[in-house]
Amino acid sequence: MGPVGLLLAALDAEFGSVSGPMGVVAMMTGLVMLALGVISTAGEWTHRTVQTTFLLVPRRGLVLAAKAVGVALLGAAFAAVPAVASLGVIALVGVDDLNWNGWLRGVVVTVAAGAVFAVIGAGAGIGAATANTAAALTVLYLFILGVLPLVRVGKPELGDAVDPAHAVMLLGQGSEETRSVIVLTGWVAVSSIAGWILTHRRPVQ
Repeated sequence: MGPVGLLLAALDAEFGSVSGPMGVVAMMTGLVMLALGVISTAGEWTHRTVQTTFLLVPRRGLVLAAKAVGVALLGAAFAAVPAVASLGVIALVGVDDLNWNGWLRGVVVTVAAGAVFAVIGAGAGIGAATANTAAALTVLYLFILGVLPLVRVGKPELGDAVDPAHAVMLLGQGSEETRSVIVLTGWVAVSSIAGWILTHRRPVQ
């Protein structure tokens, strides 16, 4: 089910404004864009095109930085589509109980989530460590969608401090803004550092 489909389901929830369902859209869009980032990096190792890439540009750090910028722009551009489409769905459905407070924040957060999660996926060291796109995607999605929600159930404070998907949803809804930004910044930093270290240590074969 895509972001718009989830939006329709979310409209049945108790949201006072459009920022509620838009927070759900931002979260799901970010998770989809995570795959874009992983494919942009781990895909090169899987298909062996990394040999050509690093032969043409032997400075791996420069390549990783360029990829991060590129996937951030693509992620933001792709995320703008479900953001606008979701607002259109809300307008067409015409939910009487929802007001339009926070609609612009919802759009901005959705676009930002696309960029951030794409960078997280591109920087994640799992792709460099496994050199396998499927393995990297499986590990990331199992961790974010499987492990972290369980952590939030057992240890809510710990889960809220490390769950990027939950942070995006809260940010889109205008809640816990400072903590959410810190969580997402931490994910970008850790994934980028891990990707940089493992990419430099992994031999190109």
